[in-house]
Amino acid sequence: MTHPKLKPMPLSQPVELSPKPSLIGLTREEMGAALKEKGVADKQIKMRVSQLWNWIYVRGVSDFDAMVNVSKDMREMLKTHFTVARPEIVEEQVSNDGTRKWLLRFPPRGAGRPVEIEAVYIPEEGRGTLCISSQVGCSLTCSFCHTGTQRLVRNLTAEEILSQLLLARDRLGDFPDREAPQGTVMPAEGRKVSNVVMMGMGEPLYNFDSVKTALLIASDGDGLSLSKRRITLSTSGVVPEIYRTGDEIGVMLAISLHAVRDDLRDMLVPINKKYPLKELMDACRAYPGLSNARRITFEYVMLKGVNDSLEDAKGLIQLLKGIPAKINLIPFNPWPGTNYQCSEWEQIEKFADFINSAGYASPIRTPRGRDILAACGQLKSESERMRKTERLAFEAMMIANHGED
Repeated sequence: MTHPKLKPMPLSQPVELSPKPSLIGLTREEMGAALKEKGVADKQIKMRVSQLWNWIYVRGVSDFDAMVNVSKDMREMLKTHFTVARPEIVEEQVSNDGTRKWLLRFPPRGAGRPVEIEAVYIPEEGRGTLCISSQVGCSLTCSFCHTGTQRLVRNLTAEEILSQLLLARDRLGDFPDREAPQGTVMPAEGRKVSNVVMMGMGEPLYNFDSVKTALLIASDGDGLSLSKRRITLSTSGVVPEIYRTGDEIGVMLAISLHAVRDDLRDMLVPINKKYPLKELMDACRAYPGLSNARRITFEYVMLKGVNDSLEDAKGLIQLLKGIPAKINLIPFNPWPGTNYQCSEWEQIEKFADFINSAGYASPIRTPRGRDILAACGQLKSESERMRKTERLAFEAMMIANHGED
């Protein structure tokens, strides 16, 4: 098995080392203040912000010269002082199943260096899901997660979070008057990016303010206009911010659970030592708008001999009692150096049947993008890539486990 090569499509140009401030990710109030600072008259601010908002988020332009209903003088001023450019695409990989993974490079912030993150697009029947990162690296060190082996470098800004969505829509032809690259697998009808999940690199609730700003812009009805019911934020259990997420953002909630006992979860998801299961479940029960039509998703990675027994399944039912919930069972996705193995398929099905019989939906998530390390728990930026020997060992393991495609 070889990793798919880049499609013959133009990639973005390298980012500037000293970039101009971006208008992407600013609230309307912040955008208005930025324009006023550059001399735009007070009486024009509201109109100019409305124009820019439409061009950036409805039309998806990344060049001020494309804003044809903005005066030439205004466009020149914008080009001098601001940018709406996308991040650099360092690498674009396409899985055998149509999953696409982008390695993106952002310019330095302050005295920092350029940083890299990964975003993943998963095409499915009737929808297309974009998995977005919130941090460069991660500080949580969950023992089964590849991303957790990369140190935390910094939080992403609201601009950098939103830029992943804008870039994906660019590449997939999901803005007006755009065409998708030839051979792209995507939903037959409707939006190409219909769903967004904050499940990429990092813990979103450790970057609350930037995530909040980005998701409120993404769900703004006059812009990108994604329904909040099609945006899911996944957390490992930052309890105080779960309450704030419900009150201030209002998107769907997912909990990276993976264990039903504190002693085991302390090992798998170390944040549990700070916010144990009782506190986490109390926060879930208090999440605003919770109902059978607005359930919390609990993610549960299936680890052979670790958390996959029927006793664990019984404990899961007890733990979630009274919470409108859906349980996603995730076959463990291997990565180089891991000591964990995926549960046997027969055991996963037994686990799922037990959960289903208790009245909970418990779909088994189909692994996507494993061959390009794009599956759940596998994301890791290029600056932390595996060595060649590790990559060859990983490919050999995948062939042994799943056969040559």
